[in-house]
Amino acid sequence: MKKLLIVESPAKIKTISKFLGPQFKIMSTLGHIKDLPKREIGVDLGPPLTIKYVTLEGKSKTINDIVRQAQGCDEIFLAPDPDREGEIIAWHIEQEIEKKFKNKDKIHRITFNEITQPAIVEAIKHPTKVDLKKVAAQQARRVLDRWVGYEASPVLWRKIQKGLSAGRVQSVTLRLIVDRETEIKNFKPEESWSITGTFAHKDDSFEAQLTHINGPNLKNKKADLSNKEQVDALLPDIKKQDYIIDSIQDKERKKNPLPPFMTSTLQQAAYNRLGFSVKRTMQVAQKLYEGVQLGNSTTALITYMRTDSLRISDTAIKNVRSFIKTNFSAEYLPAKSLIYVKGKKKGGAAAQDAHEAIRPIDTNHEPSEISKYLNSDESKLYTLIWQRFVASQMKSAVYAQRQVVIKSKSYTFKITGSTLIFDGFLKIYNIEEDEKEKKVKLPPTLKEKESAVLKKLDPKQHFTQPPPRFTEASLVKSLENEGIGRPSTYATILNTIRKREYTKLDEKKRFEPTPLGERVTEMLTKNLPKIMNPKFTALMEEDLDKIAEGKMKRDDLLTEFYGEFRKDLEKFLGTKHKKPVEETSLTCPKCEKPLVIRTGRAGEFVGCTGFPECKFTSNFTRETDNTIKLTEPEKPKLLDEECPKCGKPLQERIGRYGKFTACSGYPKCKYTKQPLAPFKCPLCKSDVSQKAWKGGKFWGCSKYPKCRFAIFGNIEEKPCPLCHMPFLVKKQKDGKEILECWSKKCSYSSVDKK
Repeated sequence: MKKLLIVESPAKIKTISKFLGPQFKIMSTLGHIKDLPKREIGVDLGPPLTIKYVTLEGKSKTINDIVRQAQGCDEIFLAPDPDREGEIIAWHIEQEIEKKFKNKDKIHRITFNEITQPAIVEAIKHPTKVDLKKVAAQQARRVLDRWVGYEASPVLWRKIQKGLSAGRVQSVTLRLIVDRETEIKNFKPEESWSITGTFAHKDDSFEAQLTHINGPNLKNKKADLSNKEQVDALLPDIKKQDYIIDSIQDKERKKNPLPPFMTSTLQQAAYNRLGFSVKRTMQVAQKLYEGVQLGNSTTALITYMRTDSLRISDTAIKNVRSFIKTNFSAEYLPAKSLIYVKGKKKGGAAAQDAHEAIRPIDTNHEPSEISKYLNSDESKLYTLIWQRFVASQMKSAVYAQRQVVIKSKSYTFKITGSTLIFDGFLKIYNIEEDEKEKKVKLPPTLKEKESAVLKKLDPKQHFTQPPPRFTEASLVKSLENEGIGRPSTYATILNTIRKREYTKLDEKKRFEPTPLGERVTEMLTKNLPKIMNPKFTALMEEDLDKIAEGKMKRDDLLTEFYGEFRKDLEKFLGTKHKKPVEETSLTCPKCEKPLVIRTGRAGEFVGCTGFPECKFTSNFTRETDNTIKLTEPEKPKLLDEECPKCGKPLQERIGRYGKFTACSGYPKCKYTKQPLAPFKCPLCKSDVSQKAWKGGKFWGCSKYPKCRFAIFGNIEEKPCPLCHMPFLVKKQKDGKEILECWSKKCSYSSVDKK
């Protein structure tokens, strides 16, 4: 009996094949096989609402191969990933198979959260059908994104400049960054003061902070000191008073373990602890999920990494509790397993959902033993996931905490110190690294009602700090808190707002909006307020969840959204906007009229408001205080290299699309040096060189326009493993870099899951 199992990523085939018998043929869709058409919206509101799908470029052969194989099988199992994207892939390939496969009852949908033999065998034993509610939710998200991207972006081209884009989630994420920058610019620091006293007791000394003041007209008032005058008035009186240790309170404080990872918390921890970008984290986690080579065997190491669930299976609980009991003393193992739901620990039944938290498949695969089989990134991320999971099922850490209150007639000082008396889960996962707690040690000889001698006072001035710019980790946390996007979309969102040059990273790798990003945000917020409203975007995410749960109809959501969106869009189209400019405090050196910042094809520049009478322009830089400084254009730099056409020296210049090398004899000699590819044109065997245009750089045939061979993107200098084309094309797909063969006759793609 022949059976066909279809997965999403080819990387899983090797891992899964060892679990199934020879009757199973395993094939891959290489990611999505269909999508909305590129050059049209592809959605007709109807009624009824219809969505047009087309086969993705290069996927016809993949579909034909799968359908041909299906025709010779008795049973078919659709096994793309257990999320909405996986569901629509399963639905699309099912539609293709049903055209040739007569017995539709023998086409099954199966899902598994880990690539292990028990999980896959169990899934095959209990097959289901494609979940059309999940399919509808994915369709709704895709259509919403298409409407916003395809209908709002062209308006930005007309109002600001060509090549800009709007996105349903990307634009509201950009707004968070712009709003934070506005907060920082408008922030006014507030002054405060603290007074720390150094006290002597017997042979020891310790520091305590002034907390309360008892004066003639004050009853134990909190010591809120706002200026130096207040502090200077207090210091003499504080120094002359006598102090005693008024009270000592001892108690135990517990620090509970953190829950196992879900997607957002893994991204945050990997950024903060390992310095991994969100994109890098998901790429490495994908490999750990699909399987790595451990000795002679391909083994999956973690469960599915796109999840917002904290549920842990009973099997995993037994596995980790057995590990803790065997490898640590019994005092580290709680009496009962710990159950987590959305950021807090509680007793009772675990949340009943399809996914689990991100965890190691087998806790006995200790990082110290398997790291030799992993590359550096894989080892670091696996260790982080393993430690967090094991720690989540260990006992709380316990601290002995002591608070000492020192009093005089008029002043109260306090100090709190703590000592770790039981490390608990900290033995595995030390969260002190994240919290960076200040450790305070108190002398053991302190006793109540004994005197303490004030030796020194240390007044310090403080100023409130503006909110920090977002890092990738803090932005993901904010998106999660606001309900914007979903775990599987965070990497794509962050990648898009940087790729569009709406943001840049400052010296601390924090998101800073560019002037272009600020202008786009201002215009979209003013004219399309709903799609730029974080709360509205979060409600849309909730509605998409309701569609997946069958509590809302797909077409109802889409029809209502589009009706309101179209009204706002028509107003936006009809609004006359001047090309946005940013005022400066500078005056034109030629005519003394005000200078403004404008945006042109090559980016931002300073220009005179007297244009066209005065044509003064200049490059500029922004100082740290946001002031503008005019800069001289970089002069051409002569190189120690001759022009192959006329023999004059070549020079490095700056043009519209960045630096380039050309002949110093221009305009008589128009030679421009172009990097050559290490292969010949596959169409005419001429040289292939790198060229520049307004959309970036591309590789094209030197015989253009006779030969129109071109690659709009980067290339990987290694041959295609299927057809041996001497190069592969690098592409971005759903926030990930993949390699594809240039030839349309070849289906090779290194699709790395969505």
